[in-house]
Formats: sequence, C-alpha cells, structure tokens
Amino acid sequence: METTSRAGAEGASNAVTEEEVPAARRTVDGYLQASFPWYGLDEAFTGQRWLMQVGTAADGTVQHGSTGHGDEPLVRGDSGGDKQRFAVVVTVGSSPVRRSGDGTGVLDATTVSSAAWLAGSGLLSYTWPAQLDHTLRDDWLDQQTETAFELADDLDGPAWSVLSLPVDGVPVPFHYRESEYGWVLAGSARGEVHIGAYGRGMSAYGLGFSVIADIATYA
Repeated sequence: METTSRAGAEGASNAVTEEEVPAARRTVDGYLQASFPWYGLDEAFTGQRWLMQVGTAADGTVQHGSTGHGDEPLVRGDSGGDKQRFAVVVTVGSSPVRRSGDGTGVLDATTVSSAAWLAGSGLLSYTWPAQLDHTLRDDWLDQQTETAFELADDLDGPAWSVLSLPVDGVPVPFHYRESEYGWVLAGSARGEVHIGAYGRGMSAYGLGFSVIADIATYA
C-alpha cells in the first residue's frame, strides 16, 4: 500500500479535527520542533498568512503540519463559507518505514499519498453540504473521509490529473483533482518533504511553493 496505513497514520488521523483548534492556541512552537523545512505559497502570493496545526507521532516527533493563505476558512454552509478564498499547504516530513512511538508496531513510510490523504481530509474539515443537518454530518464525513483515503492510495487513477507547479522555482509535477467542494493536490520537494495542498475560491493553476524562511511570520 503506497499511502500511510490507518494504523500508521496516527498523525494523519487527526487531520479532520486538528484544523479546528482555536487561533489563540496556534503557536509557532510545534513548527520549530520539526526536523524538516516548512513550505508555503511563494512570494507571488501577497495575502494573509496564518498557522494551523502540526501533527505528531506517539513519541512527540513532528510529522506534518499546515499553513494557511487567504481567508481563514469557515465550514462550507456557514454564513460566507462558500465565498471564501483560501489555500492551505500541508508539509509532510519524508521518513522511511519506522517503529511506532510505543514500540508495538511499524509505521509505513511517508509518501506523496500521505500528503494527498492529509490534504483531502483537510478540505473535508471545511466542507458541509447545505442540505445536511448536524446529525447527518458525521455519517457524511465518515463516508467522504474513506473516499479521500482510497483516492490518495490511487494517485495514478482516473480521479487525478497532472499539474506542473513551481517549487522553489523548479517545475514539479503534482497530482491534482477537483470536486464541488474545492481542489486537492500533492507532490514532493527535494526528497525532504512531500507537499499537499487544498483550497477553495483560489485557482490552483497559478500557485507556486517555496520554503518558509521564517515560520514565525505566519504566527
């Protein structure tokens, strides 16, 4: 299996809820503990930038995290949620097959599929079909999250196309897909990290990515 397994994605499994952490708790501390560089939109983007949340393994090692650009997204269906323009960049540290933090199992290597899964489930955290009420959302979310996982594990399938975007000024092929809720893409950079992204209201075709020189500028 190319993507992280359910057991191996303990950091990824929080993707749907981790973006809901109040802004006051989104500090730069966790980002500074990462052993890999963080990516965001390049200097061509001149709008607002903000921190989201990092994901950690059982031993506290930072595995991935997200940075936001544009409007801080509301759940789609909330007032104004459909009109927002945002792009979220997910950085996943590249790591080989490794032992789980508690020593009881093995975690899969992180791959581009890991980034695709995190981006896909991240988009879902801000998606809520208007015809659903609160009591039905959990069922819908479970179903859509399973679909996002399956799509992330089949990046060569018909649901994805290839989009070339600059990463640190160098064209890089990304796997890309659109839905009625927004878009998702995933690729790799320098062998150090995998990059995922999702957004709504902003076209993915004009985006570029670069290393964040000072993550504190997002705080």
